[in-house]
Amino acid sequence: MNQYESSEDASGLRFAVVVSRFNEMISVKLLDGCSAELIRCGAREEDIDVAWVPGAFEIPIAARALALSGRYDALVTLGSVIRGGTPHFDYVCRGVTDGVREVMRETSMPVAFGVLTTDDVAQALARAGGEHSNKGEEAARAAIEMAQLMTHLGKPPGAGT
Repeated sequence: MNQYESSEDASGLRFAVVVSRFNEMISVKLLDGCSAELIRCGAREEDIDVAWVPGAFEIPIAARALALSGRYDALVTLGSVIRGGTPHFDYVCRGVTDGVREVMRETSMPVAFGVLTTDDVAQALARAGGEHSNKGEEAARAAIEMAQLMTHLGKPPGAGT
């Protein structure tokens, strides 16, 4: 039986992080956690590129462009969508999740999903470095592991398309 395992060693890997500017107070905390974790795991600062987009809905198009560039081993998407009093929350959540899934499907690029979908600001803050840890850190580890795993599954790092 062949088993393929990954590691949390980011040495020599390149990452792009797409971050939503909407709810910036939360996005910055997620980005801080993500970048600190990538560096803690061996990535160099110069091997991490950050692309800011207006809101979560715009994350997929930036992620797709970065994935197709062939410059990265994995992507991380970060942001937060906080429920309001209208169905807008549902449409944005569906758009960003479906869009990120399509980027992975179309490009075979690992994309870690660190977009929070919460009922209120307190829940988002709890997941951006509060009592529920920092989901940016978790997304960084997922990106590292998937980039490592893809090398074992036949897709070399930076193969973008």
